[in-house]
Amino acid sequence: MVSGPEPKIFDVSKFGARGDGIHLDTAAIQKALDACGGTGGMVKFPAGTYLSQPLTLRTKSTLQLDAGATLKATDEPKDYLPEDVAWGDILNGSKKGPLTPFINGKDLTDIVIHGQGTIDGSGAKWWIPAEAARRKEPGYTLPRPNLIVLTRVKHLEVAGVTLKNSPKFHLVPDNCQDVLIAGVAILAPEHAANTDAIDPSSCRNVLITNCTLDVGDDNVAIKTGKKIAGRAFACEDITVAGCTFLHGHGMSIGSETDGGVRNVVVKNCTFQDTENGLRIKSQRGKGGLVENVSYSDITMTNVDPAITFTCYYLNNSAKDAVQSTPPKDAGTPSAGEKIPVYRDIRVSNLKATCQKSAGVILGLPESCISNVVFENVQIFAAKSFKIHNAKGVQLKKVTVSVKENPPFAIENAQIEGLKNGI
Repeated sequence: MVSGPEPKIFDVSKFGARGDGIHLDTAAIQKALDACGGTGGMVKFPAGTYLSQPLTLRTKSTLQLDAGATLKATDEPKDYLPEDVAWGDILNGSKKGPLTPFINGKDLTDIVIHGQGTIDGSGAKWWIPAEAARRKEPGYTLPRPNLIVLTRVKHLEVAGVTLKNSPKFHLVPDNCQDVLIAGVAILAPEHAANTDAIDPSSCRNVLITNCTLDVGDDNVAIKTGKKIAGRAFACEDITVAGCTFLHGHGMSIGSETDGGVRNVVVKNCTFQDTENGLRIKSQRGKGGLVENVSYSDITMTNVDPAITFTCYYLNNSAKDAVQSTPPKDAGTPSAGEKIPVYRDIRVSNLKATCQKSAGVILGLPESCISNVVFENVQIFAAKSFKIHNAKGVQLKKVTVSVKENPPFAIENAQIEGLKNGI
């Protein structure tokens, strides 16, 4: 086999980066990125700590972080805001930004971020006002920069690196195609609000494999907030395999599903101490069609709950009462409202222990969740599995063991395979 030529190396230290964690290396790093752009070369970070303001990737480039190398974001709000917006404007709600991601790039091909090093978002300073704002107004997300946002990239690979302490979301491939995220560790404290690990947004052909995800919000959240011209489904053909989910809000689809999501496979994953397990979440006004979703060979320990398929998300999470109790509305939505539709979902070979509820399936009166198959499923929990507004639910070799009440609480649901009707 004949190998191609070695890629040209653009060592950031050769462009003037000090890597001492004190002096700003932004200009030197950006010069290296600009020089590498379009060459198929590699921007190399030797061991050291490189303090930087936001950076922009160029096409056909590799970012390599050697062992012992940390690319560290500044935590000064002015570095991420437009010149005409002050941080005080964000805090008082008079403006929303936009805030620039630490690493960004648009309309690129062949982008690789790999190595044994770390990209650190320096999020601690940002989380304090975000949590204060959330406590003041439940469900509110204070604008903050994301760590990495790459938009309309064809052939994206992120492998081996550690991403940590993002002010908000860590890794957001947006409208990307052919994405591989492999062997990545993404870390943030469990109390750090909105620190999603990986959020594929309107992406196609994505593989997330052998990653460790330990954050303060969704470990993975597949989203599509709008329809994409020429595509029946904005988000499709996504596989999550062999991943470890630690603190966080689990494996999610939504809450934005308007553009449509199909062909999602989640397999051979473990969950421990997550606030949710498997979750599809949306609501009137954000909803669209979600179909052909498969979950298999899943192990969960101390999750709450194991399953959440809800059309009543409303910015809440598992610890909020409205998660498990639908509003008392059987009315018809207004014309043109975006309605969630979930169908053709399969859960097989799952074993879970839950702190409280076993699970919940909550469709809308006008949009029942349909064709859901559970096979070889064992859930041990304190409270019942609630199924409301659903049809075509099949239970095959399913055991739900609870400490209180019957295993299932059912309302307006068609279910096959119940033992003794409960």
